[in-house]
Order: sequence, then structure tokens, then C-alpha cells
Amino acid sequence: MKLLIHGKNIEVTEAIREYVERKVEKAVAPFDQLTQRVEIYLSVAHNPRVAANQSAEVTIHANGTIIRAEEASESLYASIDLVSDKIQRQLRKYKERNLKKSTPKTAVAVMESEPVAAPNGDRQVTLPKEVVRAKYFAMPPLSIEEALEQLHLVDHDFFVFRDKQTGQIHVLYERNHGGYGVIIPRGA
Repeated sequence: MKLLIHGKNIEVTEAIREYVERKVEKAVAPFDQLTQRVEIYLSVAHNPRVAANQSAEVTIHANGTIIRAEEASESLYASIDLVSDKIQRQLRKYKERNLKKSTPKTAVAVMESEPVAAPNGDRQVTLPKEVVRAKYFAMPPLSIEEALEQLHLVDHDFFVFRDKQTGQIHVLYERNHGGYGVIIPRGA
């Protein structure tokens, strides 16, 4: 397993490096056969209004899947502890789901509905003037059930995937009032 530690607005000292290695390796060790590379990003926000200004993010590349967790607190060491616990829980869930793949899957129903107007329809949406970051990632075809599993693993509100049946790009997202939604492009 390859372990990479990065710092933003912080110098990664030898003491911090040793602490991160000890905590993250302990959390990931039971799942060593799954993990290929572990990236840890430590950052400090220099904003006095932000109480939880020290964060730790862990991204694990495991058998073609990305598992991610992020935690922030007032102490960098506390953030490292919290993210280590969280990533261990996510790895355990990932391993359990892979073991259960031989059992029958439950079906997910997708209802087609008309677009709903935004709650604040009079508000103008402002977009950034320039693109500040681009991300590239592999997009193998997935079913909605598999995309839902990935959504849980990346710890985001949405997941972009290529549909297994149609080959189109879909967006799976977590709804504010519970449940999940799928954005599907309308045919030409």
C-alpha cells in the first residue's frame, strides 16, 4: 500500500507524518488486500470565523473504486482521529457489500417526473467567472444500484456515472428531504 501525505497551508512535520501514518495505517490495515493507494490531505484554514479550521481528508483507491472521507475540527490531531475512524467504517461497509454481491439485489424504482421550480425562483444564480479546478476520473458503466454504492463511498451529495443500459451520463444525487434522485438527459 502506497501512502501519500499532502499539506495545504501547513508544513507536514515529521511528528505529524508519523501520527498520520500510525492512525491511517491502523485503520486501513485490516483492508490491506483492497487498498492500492492512500492519499491524505491536511489543511488549515486561516479564517478566524471558522472554528473547525483544521481538516483531514483521506482518499483511498481500492480495486478501481474511490473511497473518501473528510473531517474538520479545531485540532489537526482530532481531525486525523475522526477521519481515520470514518474511513475504517467506510472500508468495512465496502467490504461487506462486496461479499454480499452474490445475494439477490433489491430493485430501485426511478419515477419520471417534470422538473420542479427552485424554491427561490426570483434569485439569480451566479457562476464563477473562471474554472478553477478540473477533475478526471474513470467512468465505467454502472447500474443505479452500483452508482448508489459509489455515492456512499465518496461521501458527496451527488455522483456522476455512465448508465450500464443506455451508455448515457446520469447524475445520482441525495435529495434534501430524503431519498435519492437521478438526473437523466432527455433524448434528442
